[in-house]
Amino acid sequence: MSIANAKDASQTTGRTTKTASLYRMVTDEHICPFGLKAKDLLERKGFEVEDHLLENREQQDAFKDKHDVKTTPQAFIDGARIGGYDDLRRHIGLEVNDSDAETYTPIIAIFSMAALMALAVSWISVGSIFTVRAIELFVALSMCILAIQKLQDLDSFSNGFLGYDLLAQRHVRYAYVYPFVEGGAGVLMIVGGLAGLVAAPFALFVGTIGAWSVFKAVYIDKRDIKCACVGGGSNVPLGFISLSENLGMMAMSIWMIGKAFI
Repeated sequence: MSIANAKDASQTTGRTTKTASLYRMVTDEHICPFGLKAKDLLERKGFEVEDHLLENREQQDAFKDKHDVKTTPQAFIDGARIGGYDDLRRHIGLEVNDSDAETYTPIIAIFSMAALMALAVSWISVGSIFTVRAIELFVALSMCILAIQKLQDLDSFSNGFLGYDLLAQRHVRYAYVYPFVEGGAGVLMIVGGLAGLVAAPFALFVGTIGAWSVFKAVYIDKRDIKCACVGGGSNVPLGFISLSENLGMMAMSIWMIGKAFI
């Protein structure tokens, strides 16, 4: 339906149709994700969208020069320029994410998925989700997922880790070894039995060092720094969540050792 027809229809029904114009980049090499998000947002808010595609560099440069803007997409409502996707969200009254703000979202996502996977495996294995094995799997799977986060960029992880880990500050190479120990111990603890027993001393060692390092940095030195637990590029603050990761490893290790000799 054209804008003119939409207006005629709105007059017939007694309703006012909101209209917006959107200029966004769509080329053979690149489709702007923020342009798609802006279009989706406008449509979900009840706007009839005039969707203008900028399909080559010449069209993009001409549009930017005409409206004196540096980026696309650009949204217009009632002829007034609103701006890009973030500006559009603000105009509509929605929250805009701050990429520099501290957040616990990564660690919540990891622990939540690890818990769901552990419950699923427990259900398939023994027909119940309320088992000790489910708890063991939760800790082991969490260790593996956290190790993956660190191993994606070892240099970035090590930069953050060296900021607070006491052993890494004395022996820098430990910052590069830690994710492998954490991940390897997690895999062996998933297997359980003798494999879990072999992993337990290593996990107990790194967990104890990590717990003391976090406790000292946060609760004794009162430092406000980021945690490298989910990788070096995260904005997760160093604190109780980071401490719980290491305490979980310690508890799991002690449990594995105790179970083997009881």
